[in-house]
Amino acid sequence: MSGSAPAPTQQLAALADDTRWAILELLGSRARSASELAVELPVSRQAIAKHLAVLEAAGLVESAREGRSVRHRAIGASLSALADRLDAIGRQWESRLERVARMAEERAASERS
Repeated sequence: MSGSAPAPTQQLAALADDTRWAILELLGSRARSASELAVELPVSRQAIAKHLAVLEAAGLVESAREGRSVRHRAIGASLSALADRLDAIGRQWESRLERVARMAEERAASERS
């Protein structure tokens, strides 16, 4: 992959498709060819190739030629970085909700006094 990393929105859009999600789950255990993936999924090898291209453009999958076949594997570092960004957003929301809850409790306590 050259240039800058794909935007998280591009990565999330790539993952929003059930077939691409299933492909990524399969690639999480080991590298596979498009033909191997097609055996596991209810879509054609050609459709698998198109889905792999989207995942590769999103920086979630990489491909390497091994002999006569092309093997595809999930890029753990990209997936971890995306998960970290989502986790950070979740922590921010939790912090905001905790502040709102504290403010509501303080207001309720002051109204009771």
